[in-house]
Amino acid sequence: MSLLLVEDDERVRRFVVRGLEAEGYTVSIACDGPQGFALAKGEPFEVVILDVMLPGYSGKDLCQRLRTAGVGAPILMLTALDAVEDKVDGLRNGADDYLTKPFDFDELLARIEALIRRSKGSVTEPARVLQAGDVTLDRESMTVRSRGRPIDLTLKEFQLLELLMSSPWKVLSRTRILNKVWNYDSDPLTNVVDVYIRRLRTKLGWDPDRGLIRTLRGYGYKFDPVGQSDEES
Repeated sequence: MSLLLVEDDERVRRFVVRGLEAEGYTVSIACDGPQGFALAKGEPFEVVILDVMLPGYSGKDLCQRLRTAGVGAPILMLTALDAVEDKVDGLRNGADDYLTKPFDFDELLARIEALIRRSKGSVTEPARVLQAGDVTLDRESMTVRSRGRPIDLTLKEFQLLELLMSSPWKVLSRTRILNKVWNYDSDPLTNVVDVYIRRLRTKLGWDPDRGLIRTLRGYGYKFDPVGQSDEES
């Protein structure tokens, strides 16, 4: 999926782009209002992310210009200002959501995913039962079965498997996993994710032909229920 980030702060740009690309997004970058306007007009994006304080003209002005020009992509505005009046003003200029700096990357990702779902008209409640290959996870009863056999998991193992099964075939970075399951921004135990992945593989009966949880070196892990990837380890 293609996103546009209009941000003049290089540090913020690097942080956002690195995280989004690790999640599988393609990110185009603009450093000022006019450049952002030209890019947003030139090609369709799933979401446009605008900083409020931009050279050329402000993010609010850019948002209004994009809407006037007929650009319908969801717009998420980033701002260091937390005043209600500033947020209301941005929303009235055509923004779909607002996120105040400094922000947690996981919240940014959740906002982007929500905007994409809303734009596609697919806002639904999470499914109670996740089924991927021969593994079944019941969120309500917190039970897991693999090949019809009940699997006894700890809470963190269950949460990790639920996260992986929620997006089968999607690569999840270690940072994303740490944030979602352990609420960590970095790994205090150096290899906690790897340890829990090994535990899950053992309990689920992982083998090379069956696949299931696969490692993509340098990125993270993905749940591959049919074992079609050749990048496993």
